[in-house]
Amino acid sequence: MEATAIISVIAAISGIILGWLGRSRTVRQDTIQEAGRDAKLQTDMEYIKRGIDDVRIEQRNQGTRFDDLAERVTRSEESVKQAHKRLDRLESNKNSGE
Repeated sequence: MEATAIISVIAAISGIILGWLGRSRTVRQDTIQEAGRDAKLQTDMEYIKRGIDDVRIEQRNQGTRFDDLAERVTRSEESVKQAHKRLDRLESNKNSGE
C-alpha cells in the first residue's frame, strides 16, 4: 500500500510539473509570436509614414510648379495684351493713313 501511495504522489507531482512546464513554454511562444507581430506592424507603420511624407513632398513640389506656371501664364497674358495694343495702334495708323 505504501508503494502505491508513493507512486501516486510522484505521478501527481510530475503531472503538475509537466503541466507547469508546458504552460510556461506556451506563454513564451505566445510572447515571441506577439512580439513578431508587433515588430511587423511597427515596420508597416514606418513604411506608411515614409510614403505619406513622400506624397507631402511631391504635393508641395506640384504646388510650387503650379504657382510658377500661373505666374508665367500671367506674364504671357500681359505680353499678349501689350502686343494687341501695338497691333491696334498699327491698324488705326494704317487706316487713318489711307
